[in-house]
Amino acid sequence: MPEMHFRVRWPDDSVSDCYSPSLVVKEHLEAGRRYPLAEFVERSATALNIGSERVRQKYGFACSSAMDQLRRIEETAARFDGAADPQVLVESFIP
Repeated sequence: MPEMHFRVRWPDDSVSDCYSPSLVVKEHLEAGRRYPLAEFVERSATALNIGSERVRQKYGFACSSAMDQLRRIEETAARFDGAADPQVLVESFIP
């Protein structure tokens, strides 16, 4: 199963490299595009849950790394609660 990493820039200009167990993330996020924070979290959650489910279908267990990544995204996003119009930039996909 091809995994993928994607680099995001948060509203405070910090950068994170994120993990997906599947290329499905490219169906939900676009490199070079800015997303409102809540939309980024929602799209990431959708992609990571689909990727985890694909792992379950193939190997019989969910992808804990995808769920850990989602937790880290949600925790980082929570730092910007109350910020005016927080945006997340998907900088690139890293094969």
